[in-house]
Amino acid sequence: MTNGSDTQAPPDDCLARNDWICGEYLTTRRDILLDAVSQHLQLTAVSVLIALALSVPLAVAARRWRWAAGPVLGLTTVLYAIPSLAMFSLLLPLYGLSGALVVAGLVLYSLTLLVRNILAGLRAVPEETRRAARGLGYGPLRLLLAVELPLALPAAMAGLRIATVSAVSLVTIGAIVGHGGLGNLIYSGMNTYFKAQVLTASALCVVIAIAADLLLLGVQRLATPWTRAVAA
Repeated sequence: MTNGSDTQAPPDDCLARNDWICGEYLTTRRDILLDAVSQHLQLTAVSVLIALALSVPLAVAARRWRWAAGPVLGLTTVLYAIPSLAMFSLLLPLYGLSGALVVAGLVLYSLTLLVRNILAGLRAVPEETRRAARGLGYGPLRLLLAVELPLALPAAMAGLRIATVSAVSLVTIGAIVGHGGLGNLIYSGMNTYFKAQVLTASALCVVIAIAADLLLLGVQRLATPWTRAVAA
């Protein structure tokens, strides 16, 4: 007959107990977490930068030629409506199981948010401002670079912030092809019910999204000082 003292005590190691919050997970898996965060940041940054480079000329074309606005907005809206798994499946024959597949998918998703906001910013530029610039001898390119794009910057930055936060979230879907950054850890942790890994990777995704949004908000405030003056 056994007494209470013979009952096995719960392990002291939070990893052995499979706790949700476990500091030892952070110390023993530091390199794995850093690699996952690095891949997550790289995929997000590359995707958003490529999407931004494509969105500006598309928005400018839609603003300059009215007939182009419908097809540009329609196409980007259709792309955004495609479910993420279906999008990756459609791109699979072109890119294979690679990081480029994830980047291509994120670029297509980001186009809608960026094109719409940049176009809205360009359309909000007062026509009298354009006429005044033309009266000063501004040609089409100089007018775009020196007047229209700077005035469209607040709306463009708002779209960039939304697109970046969305990309941070969607990168995790790349775990299905082994290129999901922190999504790889979330996916493997869910398969093995590794609580600390799932919670830690998920929390880091949230931290990255918030940090990216705050960073871009700071850039927006520095790049558009006149908006603070108007608000004041």
